[in-house]
Amino acid sequence: MNEILLTSQILLWLGFIGVIAVMAALLRQIGVLFERIAPAGALSMNARLKVGDTAPEFSIDSLAGGAIDIGASFKAKGNTLLFFLSTDCPVCKEILPSLRSFERSEKTLERVIYVGSAQEAGHEALAERHRLLKGAYVISDRIGMAFAVSKLPYAVLINKNGDIAAFGLVNNREHLESLIEADHENVASLQDYMKRTA
Repeated sequence: MNEILLTSQILLWLGFIGVIAVMAALLRQIGVLFERIAPAGALSMNARLKVGDTAPEFSIDSLAGGAIDIGASFKAKGNTLLFFLSTDCPVCKEILPSLRSFERSEKTLERVIYVGSAQEAGHEALAERHRLLKGAYVISDRIGMAFAVSKLPYAVLINKNGDIAAFGLVNNREHLESLIEADHENVASLQDYMKRTA
């Protein structure tokens, strides 16, 4: 009887040690996975423009009719965020509520300008459905070409001096926040920051 009890205790301890070894291996794999996917910031894909370049200048009419100045000609007290969107982009529509909340909560932002393509219809309906300020919504292909936008949704952060502070693909609020964080850290993107610290 004592031998059976002793054997069962030894087997239980061996099983317990085996479970600890498996958990340690899983934790290590989680760490490796975290390194591979970090950072979760906006993906910077622009080969033509760099952070620190002077932003291209535009003066263009908004959906509401008034002119909007973009670039160094706009004397800003804070940052300007250009948000490039499409009327048929589901991710663009999903992020709009987060963007509006982000605009209200981010103190360094003076304004958000929504930029749509002139080749699409339905911008008025999109602005009304998502309660976007028509005075901050412009329709222009030239702006997208000047900022080398190739995929949507895309955002460009312009500082108060009219220089490009950060840019990249944005699929959620964390990506938007990463643009502000990249500006605060004075880096091109969070990916660059991670490369420097690695």
